[in-house]
Amino acid sequence: MIVVFKKDAPLNEIELLKDSLKQKGFHIHESQGENHYLIGLVGDTSILDPSVLRAQTIVDKVVFVQEPYKKANRRFNPEDLVVDVCGHKLGGGYFSVIAGPCSVESRDQVLGIAKSVQASKAGLLRGGAFKPRTSPYSFQGMGEEGLKLLVEAKKETGLPIVTEIMSISQLEKYHDMIDVIQIGARNMQNFDLLKEAGQLRKPVLIKRGMSATLEELLMSAEYVLAGGNENVILCERGIRTFQKDTRNLLDLSAVPILKTKTHLPIIVDPSHATGVWSLVEPMSKAAVAAGADGLMIEVHNDPVNALCDGDQSIKPEKFDCLMEKIQKYLEIENKILN
Repeated sequence: MIVVFKKDAPLNEIELLKDSLKQKGFHIHESQGENHYLIGLVGDTSILDPSVLRAQTIVDKVVFVQEPYKKANRRFNPEDLVVDVCGHKLGGGYFSVIAGPCSVESRDQVLGIAKSVQASKAGLLRGGAFKPRTSPYSFQGMGEEGLKLLVEAKKETGLPIVTEIMSISQLEKYHDMIDVIQIGARNMQNFDLLKEAGQLRKPVLIKRGMSATLEELLMSAEYVLAGGNENVILCERGIRTFQKDTRNLLDLSAVPILKTKTHLPIIVDPSHATGVWSLVEPMSKAAVAAGADGLMIEVHNDPVNALCDGDQSIKPEKFDCLMEKIQKYLEIENKILN
């Protein structure tokens, strides 16, 4: 249930109503903007008579929320969330591009790519240190050494680090080294990991599972938000389908649909979604047109010899050309590259 207050409602009367609701056992989620002040009630609202609330002189309206996700719900948060990552903003009209290799392979590789994507105006650096792979015989990442190389690349370029964490033990040990914690598609419903991420106060990027509905994605975000961490970014990275021309099916309709359901920023990963480097550019343009708040793009200096996902990686020079085009598309959409 959501209680929307009138613009001229006295704060002391609002506080009195909030106290009485807390005494009834409700958890209260507040949202205050320039043109609104509302509270969301989490708990068994069947014990409340909505007519009694509506009768309060300070109350404008009472709205029932049917969806199981509460804190991720746009009804609770009418204004878009802007996530700030070391000065790089994402959401609420700010657009940021996360770029870098699928996997950290060497010092020269990650530093070279980091400097290149920074020159092309990427806002954040992605790179996998721990790699969840379908085959146990595939390259699993450099682990801690890879993280150290990402930190070195950050010192060289100033680009914040986005990298995937796969377990609670990794989260506890390495979260201080990372600026945005990525929860991968395979871990989207690792609820214990999501709960732990909710205890932190740094951005968490959740990738949609390959067979997950939009409600399931939002419920995963709810786990993090329920822990008190409000800095959540959602990522559409393609879903499983029957056709074989692309690695996954990029569900671009998810972007405008999610925009109606949640205030959280939404980015698109055209690299993992398509698995084909030549499709990265057209799908990136389409993502901007669909209303995405950012892109996650795999860039590799030598895709043919990449240890992971070379087929979907574009070269630095191709990325540079793409960024020039993306900026023109952002002007049409009235968004700021950050």
